[in-house]
Amino acid sequence: MNAMEQIILQEDSLLKAIKHGDVENLDRLLHEDLLFTLPNGVTITKAMDMENYTSGNMVVNTIMPSEQLINLIGDTAVVSVKIELNAVYHSQAVEGTFRYLRIWKLFDREWKVIAGSCVTL
Repeated sequence: MNAMEQIILQEDSLLKAIKHGDVENLDRLLHEDLLFTLPNGVTITKAMDMENYTSGNMVVNTIMPSEQLINLIGDTAVVSVKIELNAVYHSQAVEGTFRYLRIWKLFDREWKVIAGSCVTL
């Protein structure tokens, strides 16, 4: 399987883990030093993100990707994807269309998300 196919599978695994609150797979896919910037400008770490799922503060009802673009640059992949999201975060409804940018890096034959951001469309 080539790197492009691997990234496509990893993206699919990540979205499924987010949808189902699968903290075991999220832990595997996210790098320990992850930084992710939310639409409101707040930057969170992996630990903060994982806490949202383990505590039940983040519940995703639907997550539908489209318009996925992937650039491979050596052992790094840059993914841009449009997401239709319906979720509840800290008892607040989160609904809309967002553009996610994720950076994947290869570590010992395992792809991990090292950075990302999300903006509201």
